[in-house]
Amino acid sequence: MPPDQPNFRSHKFLLNHIESILAFYNPNIIDQKFGGYHQNFYDNGSIFSSEEKHIVSTTRIIFNYCKAYLYFKNPQYLSNVERGLTYLRDVHWDNNRCGYHWALLHNQASDQTNYCYGLAFVLLAYANCYAIGIESTEADIYATWDLMETRLWQPTQGVYADDASPDWSKTGLYRGQNANMHCCEAMLAAFQATKDQRFLDRAYQLAQTVTVQLADKAGGLIWEHYTPSLDVDWDCNIDDPLNLKRPWGFQSGHQTEWSKLLLTLYKLRPEPWMVERAESLFKRTMATSWDEQHGGLVYTITPEGKFCDGDKYYWVQAESIAAAARLASVTKSDEYWLWYDKIWAYVWEHMVDHKYGGWYRILTQDNQKYTDIKSPAGNKCDYHTMGACWEVIEVIG
Repeated sequence: MPPDQPNFRSHKFLLNHIESILAFYNPNIIDQKFGGYHQNFYDNGSIFSSEEKHIVSTTRIIFNYCKAYLYFKNPQYLSNVERGLTYLRDVHWDNNRCGYHWALLHNQASDQTNYCYGLAFVLLAYANCYAIGIESTEADIYATWDLMETRLWQPTQGVYADDASPDWSKTGLYRGQNANMHCCEAMLAAFQATKDQRFLDRAYQLAQTVTVQLADKAGGLIWEHYTPSLDVDWDCNIDDPLNLKRPWGFQSGHQTEWSKLLLTLYKLRPEPWMVERAESLFKRTMATSWDEQHGGLVYTITPEGKFCDGDKYYWVQAESIAAAARLASVTKSDEYWLWYDKIWAYVWEHMVDHKYGGWYRILTQDNQKYTDIKSPAGNKCDYHTMGACWEVIEVIG
């Protein structure tokens, strides 16, 4: 049985929960053999496949320790940031082709595809490094901006292309909202770190394109997949709805993640449509994706509003917690605090590992674990979970 429920709105609870997650990773996070961080963890904190590294995990762990250092001022956290930064610059970056290695094996590239999703997290990492006083990363922020701008930005569409070949000679035809959502997140962070208006302008443009223009094409919710001309691609992976990278269906967590981002944007450049759209995305998601029988938000729903993939993903719950808190703060409506408490209660009972720390990655619809793997490279490092706690701490002050 989980411990008794704490006050989920408590500043002390949130800080203690962050520290409990950090305590799971701290003993084994540093990779003395290959450099950078260990990225594959079993539930008990032991390591597997230390030779595998992924840029999404490298950058997200940098983000984790930047945030932790900013608040706790633990010099070890700053050292951890610097270690990851060195690995990102020296091992992930390939100066010969001017791109970052997506995946590494024994510190050699195993996948050199230039994914926009990866560059979004590179920018997020550099922005957070700069925010904690690592001044050398200012140049990295602008270098990453230039790379994204020249290689992937589609000016007539108002979005980034999802990928390009290793040598940048060919840009993929797929257009997806996920990479662009994280680009919006990264641009907001870059603006907050540098105060350079270009980043806020781009975040605003991305939010307009995805949550208004594209969402209106799909009945007001955000579909994942689009054609090169930005028509909704209703058939992408329809025969493979559980595809890990590009699942079919409306992803509940992306509706609420955009809700959170819209309210972050509202704080910086307030316009009424941002709150209206954030509320709509959140309310419709709770109405269609909350599992009344087993609790928690399911992963995907069909265009008809039925459950598609009923699994419970950690990040879906985390982003929805953050969105609920931001909505409660902006609208002053208790409705959102009630949802905040309800989602947290589910997470506390089923998703949090009260024995070893951290959250489980994925559960079945009736809340059973699939494996004893807590954090696989490129997929999970509790960036969403601690990130949600930081969001709420900012909201409650």
